[in-house]
Amino acid sequence: MRFLVEWRLFLLVGVGAMAGTWVAVAFQRCRHVVRFTNVELLDVVAPHDPGWRRHVPAVLFLMALASLVLGFAEPVRATRVGDERATVVLAIDTSLSMEADDVEPTRLEVAQEAARTFIGELPDELNVGLVTFNGSTTIAVPPTRDRTALVEGIDALQLGEGTAIGEAIFTSLDAIAAAPQGEDDEPAPARIVVMSDGETTTGRTDSEGATAAADAGVPVDTIAFGTPDGEIDDPLGGREPVPVAPEPLADIASATGGTTFEADSLDALGEVYADIGRVVGFEEVDKDISGWFVGAGLALLALGGSLSLLWSQRLP
Repeated sequence: MRFLVEWRLFLLVGVGAMAGTWVAVAFQRCRHVVRFTNVELLDVVAPHDPGWRRHVPAVLFLMALASLVLGFAEPVRATRVGDERATVVLAIDTSLSMEADDVEPTRLEVAQEAARTFIGELPDELNVGLVTFNGSTTIAVPPTRDRTALVEGIDALQLGEGTAIGEAIFTSLDAIAAAPQGEDDEPAPARIVVMSDGETTTGRTDSEGATAAADAGVPVDTIAFGTPDGEIDDPLGGREPVPVAPEPLADIASATGGTTFEADSLDALGEVYADIGRVVGFEEVDKDISGWFVGAGLALLALGGSLSLLWSQRLP
């Protein structure tokens, strides 16, 4: 929380001075001792001291003034809202290694489930695109707010030979360039999320893709998905190891200002997507909360006045 007109907070000094004066007067009253020999008559002319109750309205009154001063200083709180101009492109690896069952039932099926959840939790205002890549790349779904189309695109993923992570970044940048722009035609904020279990085997290199993304000011978050023990069936009837390769993906994230993650299960992948979702597609705006303080101040005034009338038949 911060205050747009901070100098008005100096009015709290006046509230503090009033509080100090009230305390001083209260102590002064305590020092005055009335000497009276006729105790029975004293009970008539000086009714029973109301004790702590006489202080409550004054305390509430001072609290109300302080709250009103805070509201007068125009307090605001940073609030995250969906950025309707922002674009996120989710690039999913569909190479044959995604058929490995080290993450049950397969890496691909778990990746699909986590991606569906991720997309469903993003702000509705956000444009989301889907790129798939193996030996070639495809814009499966151009950036859109239509979540149904995105889910259908995820459900339709098909495996193929090769891994072209560098090309996937270039294709994602093309998708971002074609995304709807704001009315001011300024470049919209964008982000790429690359999920893969391997390393580039064809097409332009990772470093070329990372350089292009960095030049465009688009961070690339990367997710290395799988375990070192992954295997798939080979054409000869044996088993071919396909261990996850996190290092190349970490280099891409580092070069573009993104964040790199590793996941080896559905729960872990879901947590990764949740972390990414807290960053992408939002902007911080100042939300006026002065009404809270003004309302609290008025409520305290009403309460203090009511108690004062109830206990002493006068306003504080």
